[in-house]
Parts: sequence; C-alpha cells; structure tokens
Amino acid sequence: MPTPPPLLSAPELERSAVVANNTMNRERGLAGVNSYARELGLSPLAHLSSRPAAPSWLDLCSGEGRALREAAAVLPADAVLTGVDLVGPLVPIPAPPAVAEIIASVSAWTPTRTYDLITCVHGLHYVGDQLGLLARAASWLAPDGLLLAHFDPESVRLADGSTAGRAVVAALRAAGFRYSARHHRIGLEGGRDVRLPFRYLGADPGVGPNYTGQPAVGSYYSPGPETNP
Repeated sequence: MPTPPPLLSAPELERSAVVANNTMNRERGLAGVNSYARELGLSPLAHLSSRPAAPSWLDLCSGEGRALREAAAVLPADAVLTGVDLVGPLVPIPAPPAVAEIIASVSAWTPTRTYDLITCVHGLHYVGDQLGLLARAASWLAPDGLLLAHFDPESVRLADGSTAGRAVVAALRAAGFRYSARHHRIGLEGGRDVRLPFRYLGADPGVGPNYTGQPAVGSYYSPGPETNP
C-alpha cells in the first residue's frame, strides 16, 4: 500500500515551485496550433458569438490572458470577459475595457455573476481541491452555459495514496459532467448545484509529471461529506 506524503494546505501549495509556474498558459491564443480551440475541442469565439445577448466568459488559470484579449477585439463591446490567475499577466499591458484580469487564487475567488462559458485549460493540474473547484464552477454557469476544463482522474488520490480516479469519474458523471479519457477533458452544460461524495484532505506537489509530461499536483480525498460550492 502506498505511503501517503505530507499534505499541503492551499496557501502552502500555492507557494510551491510546481504551482508558482510562470510559464503556464502564457502564450496560448484563441486559434491555431497553440490555442484554446485546439485544446478544448471547441472555438470559444464561435461559442460566444452565438449567444443572443452580451456574451460572458470566465477563464480560470488564464495566464497572460491572450485569448481573452483576442476575443475582446472581435466580440461586442458589452461582452464580459474575466480572467483569474494566481500570478496574472507578467507584462503590465492595459487590458481592453471588456476584459477584467484578476490576480487571485482560483481556490478562494468567487464571482458575483454567472457566465455563458467557463474554461480552465490545463489549470486544474495545479489546483489542490480540484473537485471543490469543479463543484463551485458549476454554480457559476448560466442556465445554458458551458464549462470545459482539462482533468486528470489519476491525480485524485485517497488518504492511503491509492487512486480514486474511477470513483471520482463515476461521481462526476452522476452529477451531470461528461468526461473524455482520450482528451482528458471534462465538461458540463447548464449551471447547477453539484455535491460530490468526497472530503478534501490536502495536496502533494511532489507526485511528478502527469499525462502532459509536466509536474502536477496530487489531490487527496476521503469518502465523506459531500463537497459543495
């Protein structure tokens, strides 16, 4: 049986070298080889452009916010585009009026509105309470909104260090999420209250590389009181 490592709290985790990663999601734009459209299997711009009213997009772990800025140049002036990142843009270039760039922990931040589109491109790999963030984000969706994120079930462990991946995917699917193992993508359509039967214990930034080849975080849970937004 694996021996569980010492687990870190959210503030401790965010100070670790693995999470304080200044290269994460820095240069990714809307379209092309290194893009949101390619990573998510959906064009954020096309999705937002189809909305009947002012479109809104929340990008978690947004890095430099390049995709949001590119979208602002095309979408209507009343679009609401919000990026949340632990580090934020490294070069202080003024953002377009439609773009709000928030430097905060996605584990603690909460919006004051709902969104048509919520994305997290490879950001969950560096979050301790991944299931808690997914549950909270579900409540931030508009009634017909869409959530898309990358998720690695193998990064979710039980208290003894064994994998909880299968049980977690089953619980997420039961809550309405869809998961593609081939693309490591999780999605949800329509805002809702999500409760998952796992209690967060802490995180380990020393688990090594995940399927991306980059060092990631192990998230530890025990079966117990459901997580809720």
